[in-house]
Amino acid sequence: MTTSPTTSPTTTAPPAGAAPVLDALLASRWSCRAFRPEPVPRETVEAILATAGRSASWCNTQPWHVHVVGGAATDRFREGLAQALAADPVERPDLPFPASYDGPLKERRRDSARQLYESVGIAWGDRDASFVQTLRNFELFDAPQLALVTTPRVLGTYGAVDCGLFLQAFTLAAHSHGVATIMQAALAGASPYVREFLDLGDDRAVLAGISFGYPDLDDPVNGYRTPRQSLTELATFVD
Repeated sequence: MTTSPTTSPTTTAPPAGAAPVLDALLASRWSCRAFRPEPVPRETVEAILATAGRSASWCNTQPWHVHVVGGAATDRFREGLAQALAADPVERPDLPFPASYDGPLKERRRDSARQLYESVGIAWGDRDASFVQTLRNFELFDAPQLALVTTPRVLGTYGAVDCGLFLQAFTLAAHSHGVATIMQAALAGASPYVREFLDLGDDRAVLAGISFGYPDLDDPVNGYRTPRQSLTELATFVD
């Protein structure tokens, strides 16, 4: 059952024990790259969406909209995406991808890739094998379901920031229900195909996809976890 939104306040204080629960969810969440085929029940998906929909947004605009793709539509999306990329492999995101990764950003990105390749037995520098692994993005890592998130193009950066909060909330809510996720900006690179598949108007910008389902924990690709910054790296305190 879908939770109805409310405009009346219910509480101003978090429930007892909320801090360790949130910390545990954030600490244990991970990006899944191999899924089992069974779908997540509709009522669980609706509960995840209802939780994520409580995300904060600039001026309460709530700019996100989610197309949840499942069942036979997921296979149609995958097959059509493969054909679209074969015909035109050039990335065409609605919002520009990063121009470069430098310094510690580059190091973290490289370390993450190295862990991924090691988990599946790909030697560092093996471009052919790493390219095959990259293509798994466009197979949705065999996930049975996909959430495609769009934002009003006119909101630009602020709409994208708001939707980033929604993406985070969606992944944490899913994790709390035992559902694995992976956020995929790679799908935004195929925005012309996504737009056609969803029959989107030009007023909406494709932001990202979230492939989701139940994880295949026997697949070694799901066996590694990336580290996080120390507090010294993360923050500067100004007193």
